[in-house]
Formats: sequence, C-alpha cells, structure tokens
Amino acid sequence: MTSHSPLDDTTPADTTASGTPVVLTARRARAAADAIAPLPRSVKDAALLAVADALEARTDEIVEANAKDVAKARAAGTSETVIDRLTLTAERVAAIASDVRDVAGLPDPVGEVVRGSTLPNGIDLRQVRVPLGVVGIIYEARPNVTVDAAALCLKSGNAVLLRGSSSAYASNTALVGVLRDAIAGADLPADAVQLVPGESRDSVRELMRARGLVDVLIPRGGASLIRTVVEESTVPVIETGTGNCHVYVDAEADIDMAVDILVNSKAQRPSVCNAAETLLVHQDIADAFLPRALDALAEAGVTVHGDERVLPYAEGSKAAVVAATEDDWETEYLSYDIAAAVVDSLDGAVTHIRRWTSGHTEAIVTTSQAAARRFTQLVDSTTVAVNASTRFTDGGQFGFGAEIGISTQKLHARGPMGLPELTSTKYIVTGDGHTR
Repeated sequence: MTSHSPLDDTTPADTTASGTPVVLTARRARAAADAIAPLPRSVKDAALLAVADALEARTDEIVEANAKDVAKARAAGTSETVIDRLTLTAERVAAIASDVRDVAGLPDPVGEVVRGSTLPNGIDLRQVRVPLGVVGIIYEARPNVTVDAAALCLKSGNAVLLRGSSSAYASNTALVGVLRDAIAGADLPADAVQLVPGESRDSVRELMRARGLVDVLIPRGGASLIRTVVEESTVPVIETGTGNCHVYVDAEADIDMAVDILVNSKAQRPSVCNAAETLLVHQDIADAFLPRALDALAEAGVTVHGDERVLPYAEGSKAAVVAATEDDWETEYLSYDIAAAVVDSLDGAVTHIRRWTSGHTEAIVTTSQAAARRFTQLVDSTTVAVNASTRFTDGGQFGFGAEIGISTQKLHARGPMGLPELTSTKYIVTGDGHTR
C-alpha cells in the first residue's frame, strides 16, 4: 500500500552548489514574506479573489491532475477513506474557491491592537498583531489543505511553504501553479506560495531544520507524522492533533437527539479528524438507548467495537458488533468503525475521556444543565460540545473561513486555527523624547 505521509517518501533530493533546493526555496519565501507583511487588506483581498476566480476557471486542469493521483492511489490498494480525502471533483474545487472568497471577506488581523494604554510617564504603549513570517505546512493526502493554507497565510501577511505527500503530488503541483499565477497577476510576489521541492524524507528534514528561514511549522496528518515533526524539528512547531473524539450520552439525554448526534458525528464523514471515534453511554439509559443506537449505526454501515457491557445489546440486532480491545480506546479509525462502552456515571465518562482522548473534541448529549456544566468544566479538550455533533469543530463552521489546522496544544493557539492564530504580536512604544 502506498504511504500517504511526506515522511515516508524515498526519492532522493537534488542539491546545488549555492544551497539545496529547499534552502533556496525558503530564502525566496523569506523575501516574499518581507514584501507582503506591510501590504494593506485591499491588496491581499484582491489577490485572494483572483485566486478564487482562477481555481474556477482552471477546474478541469486541477481535476485532471488529481485524477492521476487518485488512480495511482487505487492501484496501490489505498483505502477508500484516504482516497476520499485525496479526491477533488468540480464541486469540491468550487467549494474550495468559495472558502477562499470567505477568507477574503474576513477582517484582516494584521495591525489589530490587542491591548494598549498610556503609561503614567506619558509613553503610549500598543501591542499589535503582526504576521508570523514564513509558515511551513507539512501535510498528508489532502490537496484542499494546499489552498486553505495558502489563503489563510496570504490574508494574514505570511508566505507559505507547502510540503504535501507524494500521493497528492500532481494535485498539489497543479494547485500551486494556479495560486502562483493568480497572485502574481494581482501584484503579490509569486514566491509567497511555494511547494517545497523534492519528494524525499530528506526534503522534509531540511524544512524542519530551516530555523532562521522558516518561522513556524504546522504538521497536519496522522499521529506518526505529527510526532516526528514535533520531536525532530528545530523550527518552532504548532502541534495539530489527531481526533480521538468522544460522544457521551448522559442518563438524562433525549434519545432521539442522541441517536441523531451520534450518527452524524460518526458517519457524516468518517475520514476527518472531528468524526467521533468512541461512544460512551450512561448505564441508566443504556437499555433504552443502545438498541436504537446500534440499529442506527448499522444502517449507516458502522461497525461497533463494544465492551462487555455493550455486547449483549447486539443480540437480536442487525448491528455489526465486535468485542473491543484495549487498543480500540485510543484508535482514530477514520473509517466506519466506532468503539463503545457503558459507563457508571458522568464522572466515569470523564475518567475514560481523560485517559484516552487526543484532546480534540468531546460531546455530551443531555437535558440536564447541571450535567452539561460539570462535563464542560471537567473535560479538557480544544472543543466541548453540548447537544451538538463533534463535526462542528471546524474553522469554516466556527466562522473563521478555512482553517490552517486544529491545534491540540495549549501554547499560542488551541482549537481551529484561523487568521489571528497565524499572527504574533509586537509592542509599539511611542514617546516624546522620553528617556529612562
């Protein structure tokens, strides 16, 4: 089976006498970042609108390139969930273009005053948002990330270096070609958007060690990719996380609502990080809820990996239920599978979540305000949903436009990362001949 991680590719990288292609690309990105950082919103928005128009105008070219990647993935025996993430259709390209227009319509974070005051000595102090500079994105077989990342970086005044996996190489090459042509035509430096050259693991390592040229790296993908970037990079990393998301059905849940939320969380699109991977059910509602839930999951084609308290409910059911193992509780399936357990109490659900969660999204279904309040207080994940699907943890759904990723760390950014999360700050001190 073909790998879909940039860290698994093996093609040797080229080098030149004046520096490796990766270093030269990073230097060009640095120059581009310096050029676009001071640009006004109007210029950046015009470039983004040109990108959206170009994506629509060149859809056939993009889809044709993507078809090569999809055919190669199918020939390699790649799973359908991964192929779903890889595939671009005309409709998906149109949706990506729409997302770019949404980003253009968002407020520009650059220059925003985070806080400010006049000090007792008369000095004016302001903390303002500024671009991060050069942002590197290392990601797997999701070509939509190519455009989302570029749009958000450009809007926030950053240059972006894109390093996707070889499984999406044709798609990413076509998309970046469209992006570069569009922004160059709108008077932005084309080098503000670049593919990292090379399809080898060496090129990824170079990017991770380009400290001083690259300001921050953001990995998007599976646990192995993220762990490798976090552990091996000398460039600062904003860690995005895997999605071992939980749905907890409380003793006082509305059963119809709980079934709908569960099925949507798991089956609406199982190949994404905000899909539910574990169901927890309070013992007091298990008899009423689980038979209906198992049937609904079966209709959606979901296999349930149940603990010893769930398995008896499969008798007489049309559900596909298998015995859960310890590994199931930490698995991000990204498929039509879900782990399920019966818990003694809300606190029992919290204990399970604390042990096994990846810190992405957890949901509670309950009619009890006290239960909802306790759950949201005790669960420490980027997003805690009350009576809502886990699928809402998304930059677009939150009104951020597209997202650069969902950060599961606690420093700088947490949760869906929109435009403000792609900025840092600096202090501007204005005096009138003040000396200390």
